[in-house]
Amino acid sequence: MITIQIEGAIGTITLNNDAKRNVLSERLVDQVIEALSVFTRHAVRCVVLRAASGAKVWSAGHDVSELPVGGQDPLGWRDPLRQLIREIENFSGPIIAMIEGSVWGGACETVLACDIIIATPDATFAATPAKLNVPYNVTGLLTFLNAAHIHIAKEMLFTAQPMPADRLERMGIINHVIPVDNLEDYTYAMARNIAENAPLSISVMKEQLRILAGAHAMSPQSFERIQGLRRVVYNSHDYEEGKLAFKEKRKPVFQGK
Repeated sequence: MITIQIEGAIGTITLNNDAKRNVLSERLVDQVIEALSVFTRHAVRCVVLRAASGAKVWSAGHDVSELPVGGQDPLGWRDPLRQLIREIENFSGPIIAMIEGSVWGGACETVLACDIIIATPDATFAATPAKLNVPYNVTGLLTFLNAAHIHIAKEMLFTAQPMPADRLERMGIINHVIPVDNLEDYTYAMARNIAENAPLSISVMKEQLRILAGAHAMSPQSFERIQGLRRVVYNSHDYEEGKLAFKEKRKPVFQGK
């Protein structure tokens, strides 16, 4: 479901399941995590995470067919997406998300968790949990809040509508918007620049920034309240309706209960 390549100190992971729109299934995520482990063993200093050239969809996010039945947390600690985000954040070197095509749902969080984002002008980003009545967890919301102003995060999450790359670049959420013909050259030039710098210094700074980005004070009571709010969603009628509508390829009819 992926291909990997190591050239010098630069590793590339290419999502390669176009037939399924590169959904972040458990199987695909396991392969990406294993690739990062291989890169660690080979002392890779910078990683490019991409889809195949010409892809219309970079990734469609969660594999909805893998979401659990009602009454179970759909985005728990062992959810494949949570594991993927942790591995991206914990990898010692910078990971550059090179985006061609649209990015949906949990793939938005995956991209935002990367260290640098470079996209084409036609790339779009849609955070879609509200389309399926799926609750986001605390760490997922923090990924959005660390990348975007709260009003932008709210617009993305509440409307579930695609945002164009150029708008996200203006707000500092995307680093660069580059014409598709120059995308690879620009991205790999940056990767080579990073790989030529001191890897230990970069690794330490990445870990320091990760810790600082997660340093949000919260009382135990507030944390329990947030977790309790999630149960309202995944115990609901609308949670099952969202999954069913997706499978039946129709618009869901949410009742708010």
